[in-house]
Amino acid sequence: MKLKIGVIKGDSIGPEVVNEAMKVLDKVGVVYGHEFDYTQLLMGGASIDTYGVPLTDETIELAKNSDAVLLGSIGGDAKTSPWYKLEPSKRPEAGLLKIRKALNLFANLRPAVLYDELKGACPLKEEITEGGFDMMIMRELTGGLYFGERSTEEKNGVLTATDSLTYTEDEIRRIAKRGFDIAMKRRKKVTSVDKANVLDSSRLWRKVVEEVAKDYPEVTLEHMLVDNCAMQLVKNPRQFDVILTENMFGDILSDEASMVTGSIGMLASASLNETKFGMYEPSGGSAPDIAGKGIANPIATILSAAMMLRFSFDLDQEADDIENAVENVLKDGYRTIDIMSDGKVQIGTAEMGDKICSYITK
Repeated sequence: MKLKIGVIKGDSIGPEVVNEAMKVLDKVGVVYGHEFDYTQLLMGGASIDTYGVPLTDETIELAKNSDAVLLGSIGGDAKTSPWYKLEPSKRPEAGLLKIRKALNLFANLRPAVLYDELKGACPLKEEITEGGFDMMIMRELTGGLYFGERSTEEKNGVLTATDSLTYTEDEIRRIAKRGFDIAMKRRKKVTSVDKANVLDSSRLWRKVVEEVAKDYPEVTLEHMLVDNCAMQLVKNPRQFDVILTENMFGDILSDEASMVTGSIGMLASASLNETKFGMYEPSGGSAPDIAGKGIANPIATILSAAMMLRFSFDLDQEADDIENAVENVLKDGYRTIDIMSDGKVQIGTAEMGDKICSYITK
């Protein structure tokens, strides 16, 4: 199988961790007979340095012509980098917002996985996290409060701010279908999170999700109010498989879930559109303070590449092999500095990529 991958290595530690993800993909290619055709693209600070803007129209077109995009971290040190002396629309992160919109990436997937080997890094009590947990936060990315009409104006002599929360049934239906499709690849449970006891938009959300659920009889659907979900994430995270929710709730809950895992360097992310196309990236930042030192944790980016194989190419076995390789490397005691603990073996970025590759066999 020939796979066309747009690669945006990004800034700071981005190139270091993306190189390791590509190394792992190439090993998968050798083992399973796939050919990865990489197109190098520039975005963020690297694009500013070359073209004067964080994202060019040419890069967008090249990304659209790829089957998927693998993205490193964007940005640098906001205090010292000349990129941040530019107006906000010309700064590195503006490229990220622009490409998401241009590619119509409406569904954001954030897995939150606690490996049993890393449970010491989790802030929750050990009896809560025994055996680890594995959930997927499915967040609608292009609608809701963040994209509604807003205004601040004086009414009756008082400054009044208004933000509109709007969802159409089509917007809800497409994200719900994606959520149920992903549940079918996992443990077949969807927890739809809303505020249907108060909000009309949530009542419509719940109605449409229930309609979509009828097409997925194998999937168990439960509804949960967002305030309860926030509590349950720290009380019993193991109960969740796929959490399906709207934009603002997903923004908050995905950050909470990532914190519960204990290490942002382990967390992958994907943004999908209505086709099989997706953009895959680590959840963490560009960490300019450790760039070039060879100590960055590449696991989040490697797991993002596994998500790419699973969700854009339906290569579930290959994705499983990468995820199992990561777990086995951790079981054998290898750690990068951010997840290091007593009695373990500390290794660098490239060594971690090599170790993970060594576990990928048919």
